[in-house]
Amino acid sequence: MTRKAPAIVILGKGSLATARKIQQLYPDALVHGLAGRVEDVDCSYREFGATLRQLYQQDTPIIALCAAGIVIRTLASELLEKGVEPPVLAVAEDGSAVVPLLGGLGGVNVMAREIAAGLGVAAAITTSGELRFGTCLLNPPSGYALADLELGKRFVSDLLAGETVRIDGEAPWLAQAQLPQSEQAQLAIHVGCDARAVSDNELVIYPRCVMVAITAVSAQLATTVREALASAQIAEPALACLLASESLMADPALHAAAAELGVALRFAVDAKSASALAAQAMPQLLPPQALTENLAIVVSSQPIDPVQIGRARGRLAVIGLGPGAAEFMVPAVKAELARANDILGYETYVRMAGPFRADQVMHCTDNREEMQRARHAFELAAQGRSVVVVSSGDPGVFAMAAAVLEALHESTNPRWHAVDLQMLPGVSASLATAAQAGAPLGHDFCVLSLSDNLKPWSIIEKRLDLACQADLALAFYNPISRSRPWQLGRALEIVRQHRTAQTPVVLGRDIGRPGQTLRVVTLGDLHPEMVDMRTMVLVGSSTTCQFARAHAEPWVYTPRWYPVQD
Repeated sequence: MTRKAPAIVILGKGSLATARKIQQLYPDALVHGLAGRVEDVDCSYREFGATLRQLYQQDTPIIALCAAGIVIRTLASELLEKGVEPPVLAVAEDGSAVVPLLGGLGGVNVMAREIAAGLGVAAAITTSGELRFGTCLLNPPSGYALADLELGKRFVSDLLAGETVRIDGEAPWLAQAQLPQSEQAQLAIHVGCDARAVSDNELVIYPRCVMVAITAVSAQLATTVREALASAQIAEPALACLLASESLMADPALHAAAAELGVALRFAVDAKSASALAAQAMPQLLPPQALTENLAIVVSSQPIDPVQIGRARGRLAVIGLGPGAAEFMVPAVKAELARANDILGYETYVRMAGPFRADQVMHCTDNREEMQRARHAFELAAQGRSVVVVSSGDPGVFAMAAAVLEALHESTNPRWHAVDLQMLPGVSASLATAAQAGAPLGHDFCVLSLSDNLKPWSIIEKRLDLACQADLALAFYNPISRSRPWQLGRALEIVRQHRTAQTPVVLGRDIGRPGQTLRVVTLGDLHPEMVDMRTMVLVGSSTTCQFARAHAEPWVYTPRWYPVQD
């Protein structure tokens, strides 16, 4: 199964450069930095110990850029049985040392060597088996799976005690290891995909060399695949991937089966039978073993790399960056940006979403090209790529989510409709501004855009008048611009017909970005000249209050109660 993306945890600015180097090795990894000490990280935390323990409990690999002793003392109370712990490593702040601490059976030494190679240093490997044999038999490389961990522990212990071993089957990584081999050895390493009972003196390693092709899906697909493998006397751990027809790409039962089996899912152009489907995806391995018209098994002489078979289901995520500051961006959005092949959006927002890796492609367009951007995103995702469309704030609030859905609604392209489409939320400008001021949106409120680019001004006036009659707090997006200098003034005229001059108004400019400003005024003192296109305007309801705050603008809030009307 695929290893989870690691968390890179740092304590100060001096570690950030090394952390970013390590992140290049693990693009999905997020850099966690101590709040108040280090900025420009993917996630901020306030307590090192609690953060490390939570990551450990979540089975997340940990790369901590600090002294090994700190990590050991922090996790001492959490240590579990060997074999179920995630990899944990300590890396020197300057990258001069890489020390694997925990997770020997979870690949920690493999990670240590990967990180050390990336940093140009040697990993401090201390595991006896790896030092003596040059490999960890209990943690085979990608493409292989161990049959029985507990039997494997005793097997390796016997080897370390002086026993010899013979190898039954082929695996290049074993041939390169320094194992004490003998044709007369009692111990044997069996490498193969055949289902077999495991004996005490045998270490069974399965190459993931089996693919199952599918052209029809049932509710019990995982069970059907297991039964087919058993019928063919193939061990389930040897299964590398499922290959399915493109017409099944969005079938939830198919994805559920792949998840239950713990294997990759790939797709190829529809074929008349499962055998024909396998033939076009892996012609060099024909003929496949056809068990039914809808299911066929292909066995390779070498481990199968699923990436080389067919294509993946494309993914399109429409994300919200929040108001701009990294700490306001939700972790799911950061993870999506890390996994993306392509990033699309208005150039200002795309730049805010970075930095990006050299292999990631940015597609920057003008802010008025929303529909073209949405269609381009689907074209890329339909090729099997992982695509992100960037919005500021929340993508569903005057942003790209609606445009993406409109483009899909208009399309009859089945490949577009098969894309895995996700909307990931962000902190909207209205909510970010409200939080800075207190709780001006603490009761019912209305969000309005004063831009008439996409709707007539008469509609804006009507909605604004009705919202004021309903005594809702108001949030104005796009309040004013050079091409619309008069509209905010007209909007305020309407509001003043329903609100007193003492109604609190919050003006938040570039909240969450460098140079942010927050100002609280009354409706009577508010003039359009105080506002520009980058200002969020929050107008209180009849119950909205304000009171003094030490050394800052007043607190503003709208009570959750409402006076009973006679």
